[in-house]
Amino acid sequence: QVQLVESGGGLVQAGGSLRLSCAASGRTFSNYAMGWFRQAPGKEREFVSYISSSGGNTYYADSVKGRFTISRDNAKNTVYLQMNSLKPEDTAVYYCAQRSGSGYSYTPRGYDYWGQGTQVTVSS
Repeated sequence: QVQLVESGGGLVQAGGSLRLSCAASGRTFSNYAMGWFRQAPGKEREFVSYISSSGGNTYYADSVKGRFTISRDNAKNTVYLQMNSLKPEDTAVYYCAQRSGSGYSYTPRGYDYWGQGTQVTVSS
């Protein structure tokens, strides 16, 4: 049974930073790509970032490129999302997800397991 548990969300002022973590268990973490998504109230879940199983390939949504950094520690079974220069429009519930398929995916349907989400609120 795969479990993904996010942490690190909270309330921050615009321009501030947060670091999200997602601890995975249930299968060999280093075999699977990971992604971060977010969902604001009344909006669809949207792609934020992707990292390959080895960490060698990363992708970002245009809206976060240059501000967010995804990374992973396969020894700790954890993926991270460092978020800098936060904006009010970054306010959302952030989800980590694990992908069973090969290659890059930016759609929620490309991921098989999801965490419960962590709230990020950026005040202006």
